[in-house]
Amino acid sequence: MNLTNYFWYFPSVVPSHICDQIVRYGNELKKEEVALTGNLSKQKGLTKKQLKDLHKIRDSNIVWLSDPWIYKEIHPYIHSANKQAGWNYDWDWSESCQFTIYRPGQFYDWHQDCWDKPYEQEGPQKGKIRKLSVTVSLSDLSEYEGGELEFDFKNLAPNKKNKIITCKEILPKGSIVVFPSFVWHRVKPVTSGIRHSLVIWNVGYPYK
Repeated sequence: MNLTNYFWYFPSVVPSHICDQIVRYGNELKKEEVALTGNLSKQKGLTKKQLKDLHKIRDSNIVWLSDPWIYKEIHPYIHSANKQAGWNYDWDWSESCQFTIYRPGQFYDWHQDCWDKPYEQEGPQKGKIRKLSVTVSLSDLSEYEGGELEFDFKNLAPNKKNKIITCKEILPKGSIVVFPSFVWHRVKPVTSGIRHSLVIWNVGYPYK
C-alpha cells in the first residue's frame, strides 16, 4: 500500500505532569515480562529454548492500562493524525494501553503490529484488525540512552533510498507518533537508564 505519509507526529504535546502521572501509575501496578507476543498466556507450555528464542525478538516489561482519562488525552491526536496524514481509516475501538518499560539491554526487534486475519474472540474487537498504532514518549531524553524507534518501509516505499528512518520526532518527552499498523518498526536496545513509553493499537473492520 503506497502512502504519502508513513507516520505522523506531534512533538511534546502531552504535558510533562501527565507523562509523570502515567509513569507513576504504571510503576505501581504488576508488571509482566514479555517476549514477542505481549501475552504470557500464549507462552505457557513453551520450552526454555522456545522462550529464549522469543527473547531474541523482544525483551521488555509491560503493564496494561485501560483508564478513560488516558484515552481522553491521546485520542484527539489519533483522529488528527488520521486526517492530516491522509489515511482516513475507519476505526472505532482502542485496545488496552501498553505501558512499556525498557531497561538497559531491552529492546523490540523488527515487527508489524497487525496480523494476517481479524480478531476472532468475542468482544468489541471481533472481526476487526489493527489499523493505527500510537507511541507516546513518557521519558525525558536525559533519563536514558539508546532505545530509538525506527521505521523500515521495505517494499512499501521502493523509491526511498534510505528506507530505515529513525523517528527523532518522538524523542522529546510527551511526543506522539501515529502510524499504520502494517508499517515495520523496532525499538533499539536501551544502553543506559530507563525508557518509558505508552503504546495504543486502534482497530476497525478490514479495509474495503
